[in-house]
Amino acid sequence: MEMSAVSAARGYAALRPATEPEAEAGASAGFQALARDFAATLRAGEETAMAAMTGGADPHALVQALAQTELAVEAAVTVRDRVVEAYQEILRMPV
Repeated sequence: MEMSAVSAARGYAALRPATEPEAEAGASAGFQALARDFAATLRAGEETAMAAMTGGADPHALVQALAQTELAVEAAVTVRDRVVEAYQEILRMPV
């Protein structure tokens, strides 16, 4: 194996933790909490919708749950759009 290949392999191994962050690693812990909150909001909206269909929830609770779900999805789409824009800017940078 060439020396540059060994060097590249070591460099990749050193960067591996960046692609698989630990659960308690500062910013990633905040992102994981946001993802859990997003999933919980969607789950609560679905549960409320199912309860409303079977007569177990009032229409006001259904509208409120759907509004919260809509807001969460719009926020996720906005974040996704910003990430895609940033990625495209990085791709346009001259090397």
